[in-house]
Amino acid sequence: MTKKALKPIVKWAGGKGQLIGEISSLYPKGLGTSIKRYAEPFVGGGAVLFDILSKYDMDEVYISDINAELINMYCKVKTEASELVSLLSTLQEQFIPLSDSERKIYYYERRSRYNGLILSGKSEDSLESAALFIFLNRTCFNGLYRVNSKGLYNVPMGAYKNPQICDADNIMAASEALQNVEIVCGDYKESEKFIDKNTFVYFDPPYRPLNATSNFTSYTENDFGDKEQVELSEFAGRMRKKGAQIVLSNSDPKNTNSEDEFFDKIYSSYIIRRVEATRMINCNSASRGRIKELLISNY
Repeated sequence: MTKKALKPIVKWAGGKGQLIGEISSLYPKGLGTSIKRYAEPFVGGGAVLFDILSKYDMDEVYISDINAELINMYCKVKTEASELVSLLSTLQEQFIPLSDSERKIYYYERRSRYNGLILSGKSEDSLESAALFIFLNRTCFNGLYRVNSKGLYNVPMGAYKNPQICDADNIMAASEALQNVEIVCGDYKESEKFIDKNTFVYFDPPYRPLNATSNFTSYTENDFGDKEQVELSEFAGRMRKKGAQIVLSNSDPKNTNSEDEFFDKIYSSYIIRRVEATRMINCNSASRGRIKELLISNY
């Protein structure tokens, strides 16, 4: 049976769409045959997840993220895709014909509604929240997902002329592919019980900022600093001892400080590759351009 090519449902800061060629070249030999389990504990936009689901027959797949609204979106794509498409179609039909000033009113009304669902505690199991999550992602500035200290979404409206809010075909195909996927809202460490010697694991944590101004706050109200990066390297080491095949991504500190050996030290027993990527999300257009990122593997 020919598999359908799947795309990420949402844009994501640090999304791996542009690096999928380099990452897929590191997929372990035997993926889909001797290696039939896949774990992605920082799923984000899921570019690698959907690439693997498009190409391989996996027995078991595990994804997780601490962003509860993101995970709710994936759950609703899995379980209520038709209803989600219906809501998104309505949002698209209402939004697209509006003038710029009308779009602005519409956007901020929907953003306020979305934040109201978060404040009420209803956003973590809500079809409406999932639809608004996708709508805001598709119409906001640069496809950012950013929240304040209260966990409320605070990204302004973008300037897209004709955004695709409802990609019905991709959502329905993704729903079919996600039927065999365990979707968890939680810390990456919860994946330990899933990971074994027959598992390929891809870790794509929040990147270590290259400078003090590059950390745009976060995808959630939680921070991921150097201490957490070291803890992740230690966790990866434990998964390595289990026999798992591991690939990790992160920023390359040497872009701004050639003497910064942070990742070279904590992953000294791994293979570290430096690959070119484009920094897409930066409010200063002069700061967007080609930089090096790290792809780290234990094989």
